[in-house]
Amino acid sequence: MTAVVPNPHVFARHLAIGLAGYCTFVNMYSPQAILPLLAQEFGVGPAEIATIMTASTLAVALIAPFAGTVADVLGRKRVIVVAMVMLAIPTVMVALSPNLSSMIFWRFVQGLAAPGVFAVMIAYIGDELAPHEATVAAGVYTSGASLGGFSGRFVSGILADLFGWRYAFITVAMFSFAGAVAIWMLLPRERKFLKSEGLLASARQMLQHFRNPLLLATYAVGFGVMFNFILTFTFINFRLAAPPYNLSATMLGGIFVVYLVGAALAPLTGWAVGRFGRRHFVIGTIFLWIAGMLLTLGDPLWLILLGLTVGAACGLLCQAVSTSYVTITARAGRSSAVGLYVTSFYLGGSFGAAAGGLAWVLAGWIACVAMNVIMLAIMATIVAINWPNVSPPAPASPIEAA
Repeated sequence: MTAVVPNPHVFARHLAIGLAGYCTFVNMYSPQAILPLLAQEFGVGPAEIATIMTASTLAVALIAPFAGTVADVLGRKRVIVVAMVMLAIPTVMVALSPNLSSMIFWRFVQGLAAPGVFAVMIAYIGDELAPHEATVAAGVYTSGASLGGFSGRFVSGILADLFGWRYAFITVAMFSFAGAVAIWMLLPRERKFLKSEGLLASARQMLQHFRNPLLLATYAVGFGVMFNFILTFTFINFRLAAPPYNLSATMLGGIFVVYLVGAALAPLTGWAVGRFGRRHFVIGTIFLWIAGMLLTLGDPLWLILLGLTVGAACGLLCQAVSTSYVTITARAGRSSAVGLYVTSFYLGGSFGAAAGGLAWVLAGWIACVAMNVIMLAIMATIVAINWPNVSPPAPASPIEAA
């Protein structure tokens, strides 16, 4: 049997795509595991400290369409590399924040830089790759993002316990500087990119996306995915930091190992969509996600972790499918189409943090789970009504898809 030798150019491109996801989300989610510690540091409650997460997600939502529009004019790789460098600077400033207000401000600035990396990278995937290859590459990107989300939480938890939370943020910033250099070296320059005629022309393309019902439905799915992720993985920390669990920052960071399951599965989404169809696959994944959330209502820690694992994996699969669907559905102005998706996605995160804070105050974790389940039911309904079940031809096997 002849061994299959990976194409080094494809490997380098996938590594750069994965690094973009990794470095973005290692910054975005590094505070999440240490929120109880930061709440104690600044003398505030869960709802107030959650504004650290809301600030960055709201900034991403506000700037994402404009990052896409600029990239439609300037080109993909150039914007990605510059944004990678700019992403690290506010992370350093977060580490130097003297109070909560300052931290919230710099988290907002950090969110302004992030779309220049991941929104433009997703548009790059859609421009440079065929539909099935784009789905596979989106899975690689999602794996990198999930690894970054895990690493940011886990590393910050460990370093916060060992050296203090400020050192944790400095370390995360160094990851981003290194990632910018690696992407500059590894990512091929765009070859199929058609430069927009200008910012106004790109903005007109962006407005055209609102007339595409498939894109609007996909934006709604993205809203729901991030709504549930932020709500779940922000407020589960407060449940597990309290009795009877009393988990430390390191242990809270460790629970995000559940993201690794999604990271392992995400590259197989191309095969799964080809095998089951995009609509059927996502609806089935959402129902499994609901089951995982219900498991977190149990008391045993292992049962909670199992539910979080199922939820993380299902959420990342939904994200990989919906992200690639945007790049396939948008025939022109892909950067602005992806930018609008990212806006919807992170608006969902902002609403998830705010709604989660309200739910936590009203009835604790059980209210958070109820809110998640309602959102998941809405997502499944939107997909069932609006998405056609038409997919590219399936690859021969999951290994080929990976």
